[in-house]
Amino acid sequence: MSEEEINETTEIRLEETEEIIENDSEENTELNLEEQEIDEETEEEEDEKLPFAKAEVVRLMKQNLDSDKMIRERVKVEMNNFLGEVLVNVCKQLNEYPYSTVEYEMLKESTYPYTNIQRINEEKIRILQHLNAIKADCDALSMDVKSTLKINDKPQEEDKDDLF
Repeated sequence: MSEEEINETTEIRLEETEEIIENDSEENTELNLEEQEIDEETEEEEDEKLPFAKAEVVRLMKQNLDSDKMIRERVKVEMNNFLGEVLVNVCKQLNEYPYSTVEYEMLKESTYPYTNIQRINEEKIRILQHLNAIKADCDALSMDVKSTLKINDKPQEEDKDDLF
């Protein structure tokens, strides 16, 4: 083979290689675009399933969290679902009323467990402490009864009456 033939063959191979690379990059670009479209469709489907606008829930979360906190996507979705469940529970309770119009007082009563959770927990702690005090009193009374009345299954020999 002459030098010219070798150069021509090399040039042809270079051109073919460049075409292959261009085609691969175009295919990769197309695949990346398809993957992005699929990801966007999946996100849209997830957004459709959410009870509230995700942006609004995230905005409210960011308002109430420390500024250095980052919120993972799953947390955003689960918070949205949780708020939706709370709404469903409140509406179920509102449906228990026999009236056709929902009044503010009914709403207040239905949301009470969610709006006063701290007070409810404090009341729970107070009741548990009171029950523990009652239990301690019962234990003390039980010890007093046992020590003063000496309740036994068998009578002791000293306690027997010699008269009978």
